[in-house]
Amino acid sequence: MNTKLPYHRYHLALLTSLFDTLRAQTVLMAQVPEESNELFLERFEELITQLEAGDQDALYNGQEIICQVISRYPQVAHLIPRDLLWYFGGDCLHFMPDEEIAQYQLLDEHMAEATARGEEFNWEQARQLLMSQARS
Repeated sequence: MNTKLPYHRYHLALLTSLFDTLRAQTVLMAQVPEESNELFLERFEELITQLEAGDQDALYNGQEIICQVISRYPQVAHLIPRDLLWYFGGDCLHFMPDEEIAQYQLLDEHMAEATARGEEFNWEQARQLLMSQARS
């Protein structure tokens, strides 16, 4: 995993933001035993460190963490950026409708084509454009 690619940095920023949001949800965290919550947040923070280091296993750990956020804190599941579900894939894709998966597959194809041509690909900008076209 190339941690210098804008695609990777973009998703790492989304994950870090989600982590900060969860950590700030003190009322929500009171619903889960404190020790369990602390351990979960430690694992989440460890995931961020793994991704920063380019550890390939982080993608599997990310699937688990994101799915646990949804099951542990369903009231904040809507705060998980859809891009993270796609980025981690696997079990996370169960939380995406088929139409949305098709859009992300198209984005991946566009990124692969741009990379093959040696062009830089702005994932965030391309995603926004594709999603706005889908709504029209």
